[in-house]
Amino acid sequence: MPAAGGDHFDLVVLGSGPAGEKGAAQAAYYGKRVAIVEKEPVVGGACANTGTLPSKTLRESAIYLSDLRQRDIYGVELHHDHEISIAEFMRQKELVTQRERERILANLAHHQIELVRGAATFVDAHTLRVGDRTLTADVFLIATGSSPRRVPEIPFEDPDVDDSDEVLHMDRIPASFIVVGAGVIGCEYASIIAALGKTKVTLIEARDRILNFVDDELGARMTQAFQRIGMDVLCGEQVATYDKPEPRHVRVTLKSGKVIDAERLLAASGRAGNTKGLGLEAIGVKLDDRGLIVIDKTYQTTVSHIFAAGDVVGPPSLVSTSMEQGRIAMCHAFGFTYKQHLAAQFPYGLYTIPEAAMIGDTEQQARKRAGDGGIAVGRAFYKDNARGQIINDLDGMMKLIFELPSQKLIGAHIIGERATDLIHVAQAVMAFGGTLDYFIQSVFNYPTLGDLYKYAAYDALRAITLTKQPSDPLRV
Repeated sequence: MPAAGGDHFDLVVLGSGPAGEKGAAQAAYYGKRVAIVEKEPVVGGACANTGTLPSKTLRESAIYLSDLRQRDIYGVELHHDHEISIAEFMRQKELVTQRERERILANLAHHQIELVRGAATFVDAHTLRVGDRTLTADVFLIATGSSPRRVPEIPFEDPDVDDSDEVLHMDRIPASFIVVGAGVIGCEYASIIAALGKTKVTLIEARDRILNFVDDELGARMTQAFQRIGMDVLCGEQVATYDKPEPRHVRVTLKSGKVIDAERLLAASGRAGNTKGLGLEAIGVKLDDRGLIVIDKTYQTTVSHIFAAGDVVGPPSLVSTSMEQGRIAMCHAFGFTYKQHLAAQFPYGLYTIPEAAMIGDTEQQARKRAGDGGIAVGRAFYKDNARGQIINDLDGMMKLIFELPSQKLIGAHIIGERATDLIHVAQAVMAFGGTLDYFIQSVFNYPTLGDLYKYAAYDALRAITLTKQPSDPLRV
């Protein structure tokens, strides 16, 4: 181990995204001398600059600029007829991104974390070269994140073909838009652009349904919601060829023979870990066949003093889990005992239009695992909820899954306004082993969407107490 000096640190973190920032702050909180190395000109990683916050802000901008939430309330059409400019669409995204960068810089300064600019390469297992500086450390945390995966068959050299980073730099709102890939990123951007009401959007998915990891019923309702805002959803279809018959134009021919033309195309082909150029393999840090860093349950790599967290280690690749991974990794690295593992259950949020959230088992998973015990499923609908009526969300649904005979909550799935906030009630109940009876006995503010929990629970109770569950939710 090198001797301490001016460029020696207890911890050097590579990457200033969620895992890097929170891991660095965790160590600095306990008095460690910490540096963060960032190769990009701005801090925050994909979360702040090209991924999470920009796309979620564009979602709100699309809803606001299109008056999607206000349409037809009181029988009055509130939509403005002016053309939405790309500058209007992007304005709030730029503001939110800048504020987040400023917040990160302030947090680093607060914790006395040194920010080192430049691309890093390991010279040896304790030494990092960054430009003309050499940094040494007792511990390293690699949190370099991920970038859009570029498959060779997609012509990304075409200026009208984007990956999920490039789509943020559109110079216009296209009249027609093709999205290839109906995972989270593809569905989010497809629904955002479609919601503006100015673009014909076609979503293409090779599998038999969109968002294949979500509950079947939730996925079906999402497909219907997309179709209601004018989107064409093509599942079980694969692109055979890409053509460019004229400038500012993309044509795809599907293997089924169908031809689709559009002004612009987004290829949402997943993401790949940012590990190239770091020199990891030369110092013994093992990568898997996708270029992701191999770790154990403590986020330790195959080199004992080097840890990794966030997208660079692969799924679940959520900002929420990446933050916790960075903190947990540093607790193990320095022997801080208060936080040792990631929560067994954590929620997923989809910032599509409409939004959705889920935690625990899908109905399909629960039925497969239940065996003779069985499950009870309860549903409640926004259209039957006073707050749902007030906010004019008549398509939303909450679905709760309880194991039998214990009646413990084992899954929750929500589609509709505020789903990503509502899901935390289910998260807390599941964490403490709560049962159906919690929702029956609880008092929820009225009128709130939270009250959906009670009526979904009553619906499940009916499924338990009656031999045949009526299609109509129980109203008590």
